[in-house]
Amino acid sequence: MKILITGASRGIGRAIALAAAKTGKYTHMHLTCRSSLRKLEELSLEIQKINSDIIVTTSSGVISSVSDAQAVREIFGPTDVIINNAAVSYTGPLIDMTEEMWNDTVSTNISSLFYFYKAFLPDMIGRHSGQIINISSVWGNVGASCETIYSASKGAVNSFTKALAKELAPSGIQVNAVAFGMVDTEMNGHLTPEDIEVLKEEIPTGNIMTPEVAAEAVLKVLEMPLDMTGQIITVDGAWT
Repeated sequence: MKILITGASRGIGRAIALAAAKTGKYTHMHLTCRSSLRKLEELSLEIQKINSDIIVTTSSGVISSVSDAQAVREIFGPTDVIINNAAVSYTGPLIDMTEEMWNDTVSTNISSLFYFYKAFLPDMIGRHSGQIINISSVWGNVGASCETIYSASKGAVNSFTKALAKELAPSGIQVNAVAFGMVDTEMNGHLTPEDIEVLKEEIPTGNIMTPEVAAEAVLKVLEMPLDMTGQIITVDGAWT
């Protein structure tokens, strides 16, 4: 079985790749990122230490068109599972956000889904099987002050997921999203220790999730039957 993971150089994507390697289910893994190819290569070596039988390929670069995604398809070939994890976030009042920030967020967080699925879905539809998980956020469910652009993009991911699931269910393809709450990743690196303590008090479980916990949740969704499709599974410690 083959799995493609975008945004795999760090955080949740990296943790998913390592967790997937430990399952023994995957013979091939393709890992992508925007610019940190060295980190992907280091991750590839870690995966090989876990299971030397897994064939790991990597690619880096901005996916800004269908042809970019098709180039990844040419490297990796058809896949059985796609985890769309790549994302960016800009924090601040909307009036301080720039057009470049808006375009980068929309391109990375939502347009890339369209590009990748245009490239990889024909294979899945032809085989009448496949699984897709889009990594979303609780802010896509409820919105967040000073993260308006990010919230909008993740709200779009959620609607995209629900619509695509309805379209692909007759072809035996499962499509879900996992909307995470606070996860200890570089994306949240701007938070101060004081901010973290306040957040812990707001979250009923009192936990800031690790990427490893997030990865565990994603792999559990992959174990669900086809009938669980079109869902936005929220994992946030009852925060929102």
